[in-house]
Amino acid sequence: MNLFAQIKEDLQIPTLNQVAPSFEAQSTMGTLKFPDDFYGKWRIIFSHPADFTPVCTSEIWELAQMQGKFDDLETKIMVISTDGIPSHFSWIEIMEKLEYQGRKPAKIKFPLISDVNMRISKLYGMQHPYTNSTKNVRGVFIISPDNRIQFIAFYPGTVGRNMDEIYRVLQALQLTYNDKLLTPVNWVKGQDCMIVPPSNEKEAEQFRAKNNEEYYSYNWFMWFMKMNK
Repeated sequence: MNLFAQIKEDLQIPTLNQVAPSFEAQSTMGTLKFPDDFYGKWRIIFSHPADFTPVCTSEIWELAQMQGKFDDLETKIMVISTDGIPSHFSWIEIMEKLEYQGRKPAKIKFPLISDVNMRISKLYGMQHPYTNSTKNVRGVFIISPDNRIQFIAFYPGTVGRNMDEIYRVLQALQLTYNDKLLTPVNWVKGQDCMIVPPSNEKEAEQFRAKNNEEYYSYNWFMWFMKMNK
């Protein structure tokens, strides 16, 4: 069996709300035990195809710029590829000196994980056989404090990820995680949120009759909660 056929046979992509697979691996910050080292935290796993590639460099550089914003949301970042630790360190050295888009470089304070045996990549379905590559695709896994996968995205090798959008998704997930709230199209933090709607028009009329100024609706099934009270 050739390598592509083996990857195809082994491919198992986790699903939403599944418990995130556990692993132990070497990283640029030492041995990393997942999820034990991230107890009680939100976390994001980013996979990327290879060190010293242009799109990946722009992505990891941008993540370094945004570290403070993710820290404010009590969220830990980790990055994984099938490159070795020496490669990761050499790449970091270049990125931490890179001036890009008119901005100064930032220190990379999150771990880059080495998965040379592809074990973790297979656990998370990060290698897609029809891309005709043994390299990881650009994956994103947002995982909640209870270690369940709340968001999954895969990008082709030619398309860089929008880190602002990933940050927006994280904000939305944190807002809706414990409350019965929904975020509408193009929602950004501070805007009004949707609520779980009434089951029918009669329930909607009963809800409306309470004259609660905290809520408003466009029809019987599209109800919003005012976020700026």
